[in-house]
Amino acid sequence: MKIIRVTNVEKFSAQILPKQPQKNRSIVESILKNVQKNGDSAIRKYEKQFGGAKITSLRLSQNEINNAFSKVSEKEINAIRQAKLRLEKTESIVKSILKNKTIYADGIKISKKFIPIQSVGCYIPGGLARYPSSVIMSVIPAKIAGVKRIVVVSPPNSDGNVDPLTVVTAKICGATEIYRIGGAQAIAALSYGTKSIIKVDKIVGPGGAFVTLAKSMISDRTSIDMLAGPTELGIIADVTANPKYIALDLISQSEHSNDTFCYLITNSEKLAKSVNKIITELITKIKRSDYVKISLKENGFIAICKNNSEMIKLANELAPEHLQIMTKNPSSFASKITSSGLILLGHDTPSSASDYLLGSNHILPTNKFGKTRGSLSVLDFIKINTEVSTSKSVLSKISEPMKLFTEAEGLPNHYEAIRGRI
Repeated sequence: MKIIRVTNVEKFSAQILPKQPQKNRSIVESILKNVQKNGDSAIRKYEKQFGGAKITSLRLSQNEINNAFSKVSEKEINAIRQAKLRLEKTESIVKSILKNKTIYADGIKISKKFIPIQSVGCYIPGGLARYPSSVIMSVIPAKIAGVKRIVVVSPPNSDGNVDPLTVVTAKICGATEIYRIGGAQAIAALSYGTKSIIKVDKIVGPGGAFVTLAKSMISDRTSIDMLAGPTELGIIADVTANPKYIALDLISQSEHSNDTFCYLITNSEKLAKSVNKIITELITKIKRSDYVKISLKENGFIAICKNNSEMIKLANELAPEHLQIMTKNPSSFASKITSSGLILLGHDTPSSASDYLLGSNHILPTNKFGKTRGSLSVLDFIKINTEVSTSKSVLSKISEPMKLFTEAEGLPNHYEAIRGRI
């Protein structure tokens, strides 16, 4: 990893961000248009083209779901249930905060009600990979929110089958429908609807470049959660941190893909050199070393800052998806962090644990979007309904200021709608 002494935080943060790959917008656009026009037949075409799967039925039958259960061990099911229960507890507590309220003021009654979105589509990466944890992270908040229709889509393998563990997790978590489709074509199906798939109100979940671009392009007609890119991990650490722990954590997140963005921010040159040395020693012995090696070489770095204040400033500028704080007083640092997707405090709270079993959600904002939103949660599946009622006497009281506003904005008929009643 590159070791860089930071003298100007703003200049460094602007230069160090990894270059975003040029996504092929025209390909994704053509996929979206084709699915919108030709529906299921277009989806089958793309599944054959991109994954080699010849598909007849897009939706998994109950027999196929039962068959998936037969291929999953009891230990795997117990692990799913444990992760599910922990996230359910967190999301249920968040939901309990949302209380319906009625406000009475000057003869006006305003009711605020928290109601669930009616339908959501959860994209789960698949094909050659398997991500049952992403099923838990997307389906459980929707279920706790009270969403009635929860659709799971995941790419099939070349045989046309979805990973059994993904299927079992979806069923255990409460998905109402499961489909063997992936890529931009899955996003198109969820947004536009086809003969087999009824469109949804919102699409959530992580995916590759084509999925992310497709979500962006349909967001003018279907709500989405966020545009999540490659995994990001920032670590703030001082001399009290164990360099081996830091090395292991940087490796753990960089094994996702070649384009992850993982780095250490410290004020200790000694720690920086120790971490770099350990990573160099470990990288030849670990699994998935090709991904780790390329990712840390191309995008990874160790930044040496002058003091604690500069470390915090740099972390806030970079706004990482995950931010681990491994310092003498992590809570003090955390109180000054405003922009990361998830903050993990202390020497024994690795980001890899949060990806599965800490009760937090691993679907998080990247590309600096941590400055404006947090993790996927029950809040993403709930909307506020507002009801207002008033009377002629109230309209009479607001008549004069109402007239001033409507005249200023050149909308006289707005005022006439009031005047006609009084």
